[in-house]
Amino acid sequence: MAGARWTRIPAYVWILTAWGLSRTLLLLYVFKVFVFPGPDVTSDISVIYQGWYEVLRTGTFPLDDVTWQYPPAAALAVLSPALLPFLDYASAFFVLAFLADAVVMALLLYAGGRPGKTLRGAWVWVAGVALLGPTAYARYDLMVTAVAIAALLAGARRPRVMGALAGFGALLKVWPVLLLVGAVREVSTGGDERPRWPRAWSAAAVTGGLIALVFIAAMPGALAFLTFQRDRGTEVESLGALAFHTARHFGWSGQVLLNYGSVEFLGPYVPLVSLLAQALSVLALGWLVLWRLRARVWSPTTPADAAFVAVLLFTVTSRVISPQYMVWLVGLAAVCLVFRGSRMTVPALLVLAATLVTLLEFPVWFSHVVASDGLGVTLLYARNILLVAATATAAVRLWRDTVSRPPSQEARPLPAQAARDKEVLRPS
Repeated sequence: MAGARWTRIPAYVWILTAWGLSRTLLLLYVFKVFVFPGPDVTSDISVIYQGWYEVLRTGTFPLDDVTWQYPPAAALAVLSPALLPFLDYASAFFVLAFLADAVVMALLLYAGGRPGKTLRGAWVWVAGVALLGPTAYARYDLMVTAVAIAALLAGARRPRVMGALAGFGALLKVWPVLLLVGAVREVSTGGDERPRWPRAWSAAAVTGGLIALVFIAAMPGALAFLTFQRDRGTEVESLGALAFHTARHFGWSGQVLLNYGSVEFLGPYVPLVSLLAQALSVLALGWLVLWRLRARVWSPTTPADAAFVAVLLFTVTSRVISPQYMVWLVGLAAVCLVFRGSRMTVPALLVLAATLVTLLEFPVWFSHVVASDGLGVTLLYARNILLVAATATAAVRLWRDTVSRPPSQEARPLPAQAARDKEVLRPS
């Protein structure tokens, strides 16, 4: 009888209980009621972000600070603690991060309860943010991810909303522009297949352009981030950095220094590895373009799956894989698993495993990573191999589902929800 009573508890209750307990613990860590092992992850907020805040309040971007490497709308996230003037800057930022987390949770629960959807995505979000630890609340990436999740969940039903949110997100931190890779247009079931300008893309271009123009006109230095970002090197947690972590054990003469706001390798062959990383990013873009041109089968899961693959590709090929980047991947994996038909379960689990290892390499044992000792190198190899495996698996599954599926499977009946909407999805 007791077991039957437990099984009658709604899934929403379990999810919200897990979310509430884990987020309470995160808040206790960022407010320093408890001390988390390793370096203080909140110093970026209380020192760097607050310093930017003081400059931005004067009506200009931090032109003399090379660590400002963000698009102009990032100023909104940095200035957001002004919404809570009764709290100090850092406390207000943590509360706003928590509220953004709560919004994501509400969106995933609402979407997961609709026909054809599941609550698996909500569980991924609960687990992923908890596994990343206090870093999740000590960067503004969670706020950007909330915008991206809202954009993807708007999806095919409201393509203009999706595009507008993606355009705004791209002005916050660039990567949400990748959501448009899987954007679709609607074609009526009445057979009207006349070409239409992709609604999501046009909405993104208009929204992003208008926001950029406002910042350029109102605040000097709105585009300074382009130069600062260009000059970054190879960060110690990136895939390319593994070559130098290994080479240090064989006499490589380079060093690890704080450079352009992150801990990077400097020395022989670093520019070459950085260039190779950029070349891999170009190849990733080429693969995405090829996929877009070749894709024949479009389903309700495709926009989210494609966005997940795109961000994975650009994450693993980046010169920088900061711990907070895992928030992006967790959020996109969560949206994928909202859809019952998504085949991204294995990549999502690999991302969760990589998130746990990320917590161990930063902040818990970051000193070992900087020292390139056995523990630090092992953790980095494990995390980056998991990310590469997630990327390869997700890309193969996306290709098979949309390009390589046998023609006999292309005309599958629409899911019930899509049929009720009287729409089918086609690539733009």
